Amino acid sequence: MSASAVAVPPLPAERPSRRRRDGGRLGRSGPMTYLIAFFFVGICIGPVAYIVIGGFRSNSQIILSPSGFPDPWEVGNYASVLTSGIFWRQMGNSAIAAVATTAGVVVLGVMASYVLARYHFRGRTALYSLFAAGLMFPMTVAITPLYILVRELGLMNSLAGIILPQIAFALPVTIIILVPFLRAIPKELEEAAAIDGASRLGFFFRMVVPLSVPGVITVGILAFVASWNSYMLPLFILNDETSYTLPLGVQAFAAQYSVDTARVLAFTSLSMIPALIFFSLFERRIVGGLTGAVKG
Repeated sequence: MSASAVAVPPLPAERPSRRRRDGGRLGRSGPMTYLIAFFFVGICIGPVAYIVIGGFRSNSQIILSPSGFPDPWEVGNYASVLTSGIFWRQMGNSAIAAVATTAGVVVLGVMASYVLARYHFRGRTALYSLFAAGLMFPMTVAITPLYILVRELGLMNSLAGIILPQIAFALPVTIIILVPFLRAIPKELEEAAAIDGASRLGFFFRMVVPLSVPGVITVGILAFVASWNSYMLPLFILNDETSYTLPLGVQAFAAQYSVDTARVLAFTSLSMIPALIFFSLFERRIVGGLTGAVKG
C-alpha cells in the first residue's frame, strides 16, 4: 500500500470549528439581545435618573424644558434638604424600622424554618401550608383589622406599631425561602454532631446557622428593602411628622412644597438612594440565595 493511499486526518486547523460556528450564530443574535436588554433597563432607570437629575435643576428650568439637562447645575436643592433636620429624623426612623424588622424576620424565620424542615410532628404540613397561604394575603387586604389591633395594643404613632406587622407579613416568604436550605442539610451531619455530644441547640447554632447564611442574607435584604419602601402601613399608624418614615416624609414634603418641584425631586431622590445602594450591593446575594432555595 502506497503512502498516498493512506487517509491522513486533517490538521486541527483544517477541522471545522464548532465553537466558531456557534460563536458566529450567537454573534448575529447578540446585538438584538443587548438592544432589548438595554431597552428594558432604560425603562427601569429612566424615571430614577429623571428624579435625580431633576433635583439639580431650578423650577424655571423644569417649566421651560421638563426633559432637559440642568444648565447650570443647581446644588442648592440637595443642600437645603441635607441641612434640614426633618429629613435626617425621618431617615433615622426608616433605618430603625428597617433594621428592627430585618432582625426580627431573620431570627424568627430561621427558628421556624428549622422546626418545619428538620422536625417531624403532627400538623407540620398544615403549618407549612398556613405560612405559604400567607403569601396570598397582602397587607392592603388586612389593613383595617390590623389598624384596629395596633390601636388596641396602644402602639399607634410609634415605630413598634409598624415593625411588628412588617415582621409578621415578611415571615411567609422568609420561611418559603429558608425551609429548602435547612432541609438540604444532610441527616448524616446531624447524626455525626450528636455522636460528638452536640445538643440540638448546639447543632443549630454551630452548623445550621452557618450553612444557611446565603438564604439568611437573601431574606434579610428583602425584608430591609420592603420595610424601607413601606408606605401603606405607616400611613395608617403614624400621625406625627416627626415619627414619619421616608416614604411618608416624601408625601408630606411634596404637599408642603408643591410649588418647589426641584426641591421635591431632590428630597425624593435622597430618600430612595439608600435603598438603591443597599439593593445594588447585595444583588448577587439575592440571586444566589434564591437559586440555592430552588435547588434545595
